Amino acid sequence: MSVHHPEPGSSRRHFLGLVGLGVAATTAGPLLAGCSEKPAGSGGAQQLDAVSGVLPTHKDLTGAIKPDIVGTRPVPDGYTRYPATLVDAITDKPGTSGKQVTAMTPAWGPAPTGIAQSAYLQAVNAELGTPVNFTVQDGNTYADKLNAMLGARDVPELLCVPSWEVEKIPRFAEAIKVLFEDLTDHLRGDAVNAYPMLASFPTGAWRQAVWNERLVSVPNPTDGPFAWALFARQDLLDARGLALPANLDDLLSVARQVTDPARKVWAFDDVFAMIQMFHRVPGANQGWRVRSDGTPEFKYETPEFRQALEVMAKIYKDGLVHPDIVASKGADAKQLFAKNGAIVFKQDGVGFWQGAQAEHQKTNPKLNIQPVPVFSATGGDPLVWGEDKPISFTFVKKGLGKDRVQELLRIINWCSAPLGSQEAQLRDFGVEGKHHTTSPNGPVKTDLAFKEIANQYFFISGRNPTIGPFPETPRYVPDVLNYSNRMVTFMEKNPWAGVKLEMPAAFKANQVPTEDKFTDVLRGRRPMSDVDAIVNEWKANGGEEARKLLADSLPKAAK
Repeated sequence: MSVHHPEPGSSRRHFLGLVGLGVAATTAGPLLAGCSEKPAGSGGAQQLDAVSGVLPTHKDLTGAIKPDIVGTRPVPDGYTRYPATLVDAITDKPGTSGKQVTAMTPAWGPAPTGIAQSAYLQAVNAELGTPVNFTVQDGNTYADKLNAMLGARDVPELLCVPSWEVEKIPRFAEAIKVLFEDLTDHLRGDAVNAYPMLASFPTGAWRQAVWNERLVSVPNPTDGPFAWALFARQDLLDARGLALPANLDDLLSVARQVTDPARKVWAFDDVFAMIQMFHRVPGANQGWRVRSDGTPEFKYETPEFRQALEVMAKIYKDGLVHPDIVASKGADAKQLFAKNGAIVFKQDGVGFWQGAQAEHQKTNPKLNIQPVPVFSATGGDPLVWGEDKPISFTFVKKGLGKDRVQELLRIINWCSAPLGSQEAQLRDFGVEGKHHTTSPNGPVKTDLAFKEIANQYFFISGRNPTIGPFPETPRYVPDVLNYSNRMVTFMEKNPWAGVKLEMPAAFKANQVPTEDKFTDVLRGRRPMSDVDAIVNEWKANGGEEARKLLADSLPKAAK
């Protein structure tokens, strides 16, 4: 399975500092009072090598299926063929109480049908033995809901928090103490053997699930380290006799050739993250690197960021971005790209690729979505943003009692069953004859599947990371592994690898407002001459505080 990873900061709303923990961070409200003796909102750093005593003991599952294509870590392995025979990985129903479980997960695209109307949810819940009732929120505005929910101290029993959203929540480590269950004694060491699917997760993913030196969540290990790719409608380029761009000049030349407002075709959606990457702007920990003198430097302060800003501003000025994107009308860029061909190059998470190809090739057999290999616009090797953090974390509401926590962990364990199991097929493909049809290459999703299945159970679980198989898109696994294995050789080195950072509250609260200011510059609503003032405001409103934290927590080897 592959999942969409949106941009940190992609929600263009000034929610931090206005609702939820943003309010608590500025008013010292009751949610977080008494949780820490450290200065309020000052952030912190935890050396992950020191948390081994709270981690589960890793244990491989027996009978694991050999991959068809081996990934270069942290790229996962790929499977091109669906197992001919499926096994029952879990014999007993994990749910024993019959009491409904509340859960919240994100989704990108149309909201799936609810539990009363969904044959998919009803079928999986029947196997679980206890119904899970999902509240599915728009993934593009998920941080808004998280902040409001945490501020109100009103959380479901199972809460999915994508890793990229953690960076937006001020004083998240303190909120965890108040709202979520400590899972350490349930899972550390051999205790995890009660949940064999969870025991098979990579130890590195479990390390990331530790806050405040305790194991407080279940990680969903990454199925790919890259948050971003630039996708092209290869079929549209082929029809024009145009090749995939190999450098920035190629990209801009092709963009001018394909943009044709009379035919309602434009080159781009908002591709600023990729333009930054092409200019080797740092991306680690939201954009930090270490200067030659050993001091931390944020991307806003670099000449590479200024170059990327100028290039992207000219792309907007030259009319190469779809006007609905420019106007921020909430245009569905995915549909404009994959369905309508009104956008030729789209920035998105790698997980967008397979689902878009599978869905829209049914009405357009010529559809061919391909990624543009990352290049350097400034010479030398490319720099590819990426990290081995889990996709998301599942938190359990505090105060439910031992029996309920164990029931919830059994449900998470069931939902984490691997490829080759009956459980995984039901989780991923639903009911045969309703949500998928059989083929020699495995299940093929029906239209009902695309309406009802939105990775709900996937987002309250995890699994050993794999890619594929996808019978409806047989070239996807070879293509994505070829791309990923090439790009991983250029993946940016994180100077703070092995350190779990809780950034200062002021820095987090100022992240989206500052990005909004740069968006105004990009789209011509503010002059480029305002950039220095924006950077100085960022420094004064959390930037310098974050720099001190990062300087103090930099591993000796990176200094």
